[in-house]
Amino acid sequence: MSSRQDRQRSSQRRSRIAALAARLMAEDGIGDLGLAKRKAARNLGLPEGAAMPEDSEVEVELRTYQRLFQDREQQARHQHLLRTAARLMATMQHFNPYLTGSVLDGTAGRYAEIDIQLFPDSAKEVEIFLLNERIDYRHSLPRTDRAEVVLTILSDDTVANLVVYPRDQERVSTRKRDGRLRERARLATVNELLAAGCTLER
Repeated sequence: MSSRQDRQRSSQRRSRIAALAARLMAEDGIGDLGLAKRKAARNLGLPEGAAMPEDSEVEVELRTYQRLFQDREQQARHQHLLRTAARLMATMQHFNPYLTGSVLDGTAGRYAEIDIQLFPDSAKEVEIFLLNERIDYRHSLPRTDRAEVVLTILSDDTVANLVVYPRDQERVSTRKRDGRLRERARLATVNELLAAGCTLER
């Protein structure tokens, strides 16, 4: 088989993985791109170590799937999550909140969780605030070593993760696994998105 045919087959496999990973994220609520790609490859019967699509390829497929099969549902869910995020950010304004993740970029679906970054003087300060406000929370496992703690709360039947970072990390830009800059937004921007009925990328 020629190298050109090899490249074509590899490209086709990547496209199939990306499409199935997107469907798994949309239908089954898988929130981790890497996990969705690995599960898609297994479901397709591809060998361990098969070439995987870039995260951006899966995100394109996810937007396409949501637009074709979940458009009204996804838009309504996304607007609900944005409104909930805005209320939480207003409540947590003292801790310099930023919205990030799928609720910001517009890919939030049926089972999406809200991710809000906080930059207080100390993580304990946030916990004391939540206790004083009678807001129930639980500790969750941080996804990055940079985070001090993740406090998960239930708001309007929605899961929200308050990801607490040291204050001096606020000006540090972070990137996704594929090198793209991880977007984040302050409350004013979230309110603008709500008023416009859109997101940063839609």
